[in-house]
Amino acid sequence: MSEKFNRGAERALLRVEHLTVQYGALVALRDVSWSVSAGEILGIIGPNGAGKSSCFAAVTNTVAHVGQTFLEDSDVSQTRTYDLASLGLRRTFQHNSFFGELTVLQNTIAAISREFSVSLAASIFLPWRESVSRRQATQAASQSLEFFSIASQYHDKLPGDIPYGVQRLLSLALAYGTGAKALLLDEPAAGLGGGDMKQLAQILVELRKRKVALVIIEHHMDLIMSIADRIVMIDQGVMLATGTPAEIQSDPKVREAYLGRDE
Repeated sequence: MSEKFNRGAERALLRVEHLTVQYGALVALRDVSWSVSAGEILGIIGPNGAGKSSCFAAVTNTVAHVGQTFLEDSDVSQTRTYDLASLGLRRTFQHNSFFGELTVLQNTIAAISREFSVSLAASIFLPWRESVSRRQATQAASQSLEFFSIASQYHDKLPGDIPYGVQRLLSLALAYGTGAKALLLDEPAAGLGGGDMKQLAQILVELRKRKVALVIIEHHMDLIMSIADRIVMIDQGVMLATGTPAEIQSDPKVREAYLGRDE
């Protein structure tokens, strides 16, 4: 492990240590450790089936695993997935998932509703508070969609009726909510190309400027090599290499295991 990686671990916002995931006799992930700081992009690359998504599942406690996860130095290895989101650790998935019967704006309001909720007593005895809360949630949702470059022309449409590239941005907006501390993004560029890819890259850089810790699983090498600060390479469940994009690209083990393979 490089000296630079060790220095990053000392100030990590999110740190995982010795993660191991086993499905029956199959070991999907073995003794994997990495860290990411606020305002840093960590890329995770590797062939299909390497264990990358299992790593995210372990970090968010959706599969049984061995190892520990620390968020701002607090051990969250046993914290429920729902509560992790409340603490600021959130993730996206390879496939879009929305409330299909709600508009884009309504989906975004639903994603942040907890931050703007009022008590039952306040709803009954101080109904104006609930009205104010709804207005604040709507305003915050609109501002979030604007940040993620989702034009107002799409806000009143159903997610299924907007372009695929915009759907991918909406997935990011819903995961980010009103301000995630750490975002785990599982192939955010899947299915994208051209202008959509460029727009996604710009948004990821803007999230880094907001001091979000970003961990990105990605197969688009041009994208991840251009925006990541550091990269972890996983192959057959084992962390094969870690370093800067330049170090990873020049590592013969990485070229043999992944970068040199035909897609």
